[in-house]
Amino acid sequence: MTTACVVGGGPNGLAAAALLARAGLRVTLLEAADETGGGTRSDEALLPGLLHDHCSAVHPLAVTSPALRALDLERHGLRWRSADVDCVHPLDDGTAGVLLRSVEETARLLGPDGDRYRALLAPSVRHWDALAQDTMGPLLRVPAHPWLLARFGLPTVLPARALARLFGTPQARALWGGVAAHAYRPLSGLFTSAIGLGILTAGHAAGWAVAEGGSRSITRAMENALRENGGTVHTGVRVTDHRQIPPADVTLLDLDPHQAARIYGDRLPARVRRAYGRFRRGPGAFKVDLAVEGGVPWTSEPARRAGTVHLGGTFAEIARTEREVSAGRMPERPFVLVGQQYLADPSRSVGDVHPVWTYAHVPHGYDEDATEAVLRQLERFAPGVRERVVGLRATRPADFAAANPNFAGGDILTGAKTAPQLLFGPRFALDPYSTGVPGVFLCSAATPPGPGAHGMCGAGAAASALRHLGIPADTALGPRPERLAG
Repeated sequence: MTTACVVGGGPNGLAAAALLARAGLRVTLLEAADETGGGTRSDEALLPGLLHDHCSAVHPLAVTSPALRALDLERHGLRWRSADVDCVHPLDDGTAGVLLRSVEETARLLGPDGDRYRALLAPSVRHWDALAQDTMGPLLRVPAHPWLLARFGLPTVLPARALARLFGTPQARALWGGVAAHAYRPLSGLFTSAIGLGILTAGHAAGWAVAEGGSRSITRAMENALRENGGTVHTGVRVTDHRQIPPADVTLLDLDPHQAARIYGDRLPARVRRAYGRFRRGPGAFKVDLAVEGGVPWTSEPARRAGTVHLGGTFAEIARTEREVSAGRMPERPFVLVGQQYLADPSRSVGDVHPVWTYAHVPHGYDEDATEAVLRQLERFAPGVRERVVGLRATRPADFAAANPNFAGGDILTGAKTAPQLLFGPRFALDPYSTGVPGVFLCSAATPPGPGAHGMCGAGAAASALRHLGIPADTALGPRPERLAG
């Protein structure tokens, strides 16, 4: 039987392994940690029964992911849940930009900016299922829907700061700025609109959903799909040299390029080794998990019903803080993302104590304590929240890196999303997943289409591996084939 080995069991490694097993390969997955999932895990460290997601928490791009749909994860127990309000961006005057599942309802709430918001997003939202096939994969290929892709893609080239000029109200500009800030880059750079527009379009198409039972439910469902098709999983196995990897017809690496270069060393072609050595890391995350009695007392009423809240003030303030962080300076008021997943999934709470998930954008490798800066931002938009906090856990950038080497320096995106790395991955090549070593492919979030629990980096690498084996690449995402023999 044709064999595959996958090194690294994050969402992309799991997706690649499960798709290859579904295509008929005998698959072995090796994970260094004691459990699979990478950033897509959950725990109850603060209080028994109080469930916090480790890293990846809200999944607008995962719900419609072709990879997850092909694996039919709902059959393996995955259930998506959404809050009444997708996202809110409060301002100091008590007003807020409010994002709802419906484009029309969001446009109505944006008042004089509604028509422009609708014109920007509605056409792509209507065709998202088709667009996802082209946007959630490598750029250097013939698109299945070229006109749709062109209509969607032209605004993504713009700096987020330029696109913000489309809106006249501070609420609309701030809402856009908070979503665009997910790029972890100064908002003046080209293609800084790409991630924001992708999140908004997918979110309007499917909602800013969370996984019932925590993000670990996504991991469990993918692992179940892998095992169902004969795959095996070995945890606690750290690979530091390619000779430790069991012989296989194809090998996939859910690792950042620096780790791949260390493991394969001189086996990599010199041009690839140089490219992997130049791979740039991005800013870090400083996470604060909270147990909050009675929930967060937001000044903005819609924020009390929102699964996600962005804390950054005006668009100008967000742009300034993202510029500071990228330059290696810690701002006094960092951009903070807040997850209230329990509003969609009440099973995460314990009585009237609720899990609140927060993290701030901080410089790469930041080694000081940003807990107070996060709490000040919360208090700024929810006065009195400190008195409700009955438990707290801080995760520094070094803690992220220790738990997952892909997150070096607290870089939870696995690499700076500069224009070249966002579009092409760690090197410019027709196949961004190829390492140059025959039969060895990179499948981490360093490759297109980038970070998230959508598994599409793994799907892209699995398709490359199948092509290498002479098997049609659409075997990975198409109807389930007969198992391969020989």
